[in-house]
Amino acid sequence: MEKLRKLELLVPTWTNPGGEHAVHPRVGLTGLAERRRIELNRLLGELREAETSAEVIAEQYNELLTSRSSGDVEVLKGRANASRRIEELGLKARETFWGMVPAHVDEALAPAEESPDMPLLERGLKMRTIYLQSMTVSKHGMEYAATMHRLGGEVRATPTLPMRLLIFDQELAIMPMDPENHTSGAVIHRSPAVVAVALALFDSYWSRATDLFSPEDRDENSPLTPHEAEVLRLLAGGAKDEQVARLLGISLRTARRITANLSERLDATSRFELGVAAAKRGWV
Repeated sequence: MEKLRKLELLVPTWTNPGGEHAVHPRVGLTGLAERRRIELNRLLGELREAETSAEVIAEQYNELLTSRSSGDVEVLKGRANASRRIEELGLKARETFWGMVPAHVDEALAPAEESPDMPLLERGLKMRTIYLQSMTVSKHGMEYAATMHRLGGEVRATPTLPMRLLIFDQELAIMPMDPENHTSGAVIHRSPAVVAVALALFDSYWSRATDLFSPEDRDENSPLTPHEAEVLRLLAGGAKDEQVARLLGISLRTARRITANLSERLDATSRFELGVAAAKRGWV
């Protein structure tokens, strides 16, 4: 009875000061729904405030990571700060990721499934990486490179590399503060002129580097990435590129690129052929 009174489903009777009566269900439940709606709106308001605060905190955190910034240049001191910032930028990458990696690969290399490259490939980014030729003498290194290649990444090797260089979406270039000291930190360049120079440097080494694998080495029957599997499922259900992009929370370009990669992988020239080829392999 007390609970009903608190819910305003049992109220005093006007004609009898000591009496009570039940509220009509339509009136009572409508009132409950309205009060619940007000409470939910209040909670949503608090959530929006929390999200806004989180964005502010994230920006402040980035400012702490950045020792100084000027226009199109961002300087990050220390290897840990640089790694965290690069990981964050990788999450925002949309289309391509080029990399020159002069580090000597050894048995301490993390497993492929733990690599920061894996999420980029799963999201459908086109990836090109140049390693040192010394990588070919490491069994673990070659297994790592083979996994990246099998998932769609392009891998080449060259005897020497001048420094570490990462390029996201051909719009942002990341270079070490000191090429001779990998712990010193990194510099992020957004200037079109600097990025153009970085691209030219990368292209120069890429054109002279040796392919570690041929296109035929790619395992056409290897498991799909989560994004590829979901794109195929949605396409098989008749979804358009716009719907795929919206449902997966990716850009339209990324959705179309994943579809194009799947079509190339299965040698399909149309959506229909793609669906048939995927079905034959048991992917949908």
